[in-house]
Amino acid sequence: FKPMGHRNPSGDLIMGTELFSYFESKQHDIELVSRLRCRWLHLKPWKWWKIVRAYYRIHRLFQKNSPDIWLTYHSYYKAPDLLGPRLCKKSDLPYVIFQGIYSTKRRKHFKTWLGFQLNKRALCSANLVFTNKKNDERNLLRLLPPERVQYIAPGIHPDKFEFDLVSRRSLQNRWKTGEKKIVFTAAMFRPGVKTKGVQQVIDSCATLISNGIDLQLVIAGDGANRPFLVEYAQKRLGDAAIFLGKIPRHELYRYYSAADVFAFPGINESLGMVFLEAQSCGLPVVAYNNWGANEAVVHEETGSLPPYSQKEKFTEAISTLLTNSKLRKPMRNAAKAHIRKNHDIEKNYALIEANILKLLSKMSPE
Repeated sequence: FKPMGHRNPSGDLIMGTELFSYFESKQHDIELVSRLRCRWLHLKPWKWWKIVRAYYRIHRLFQKNSPDIWLTYHSYYKAPDLLGPRLCKKSDLPYVIFQGIYSTKRRKHFKTWLGFQLNKRALCSANLVFTNKKNDERNLLRLLPPERVQYIAPGIHPDKFEFDLVSRRSLQNRWKTGEKKIVFTAAMFRPGVKTKGVQQVIDSCATLISNGIDLQLVIAGDGANRPFLVEYAQKRLGDAAIFLGKIPRHELYRYYSAADVFAFPGINESLGMVFLEAQSCGLPVVAYNNWGANEAVVHEETGSLPPYSQKEKFTEAISTLLTNSKLRKPMRNAAKAHIRKNHDIEKNYALIEANILKLLSKMSPE
């Protein structure tokens, strides 16, 4: 997948990096042995020399200093682990995958068949596969026995996403919002579902304004489609839309704190870290229930998750939360409590650590 330090941020990259950082913080000796990016590499035979070179380099490294375990972050049909299974067999190492994905429909198409088979090989080779999605857990259990599959809820550091009243007042004064309610959304402005999602929020806010709701839409993010989205928002919302550009992640808590509702559809999102971050800051979330948001948001307790088949419900959910403070305020408190109880990264990654240590003790009883 993307190696750590990759210039294009994503929720998956954040999770992989934080997993690495967690093990470092617990004084484990963890080494990034390859930055080989395997996305569609199996369909590019003119680049297979990179796989061979990486394999022999790592094999020589292990002959000098063999590790206790191999951990691969993220293996699926587009980016199957092309190194771990063979290297672990050669060096007799326990093999673990974090966020392994098994999707049988990919075996039915010519372009994805080989990636499916290579990923299946990796999953079947693994001693243990962790997943942070319930749907992926169900699919993995069709392939692997229960003792080799472990669900771990996704997490963040809640203390880095606390509600900040000073930031709320400061930003609202800067934006001159007055009594307006603020809808906040954040995404990468890349073509496809990300852009489509931001457009959905813009359209919903335009509908609400036409219905007499006084609101301000604040949009964080950047990317290739920014000029298109700025022009689109100008036509639909005029001055009711503010584009912030790319906000460093460690600063996002200030902008979540300034808003009243976080809205982003999350179309085809595997999870969406923004849903966790927003709730941690006490922000009710509106998203669709068809994808990863339902792993993070509790419908009608910490936000609203209408179905994608009823797009008008997305707009209605934003309207309800903006206009009903008796509903919105309890959700704010419930959202904060939910993240701290169920999505604290230190607690959840401690389960990964415990399971890996348990695996090592079974395989090396001495």
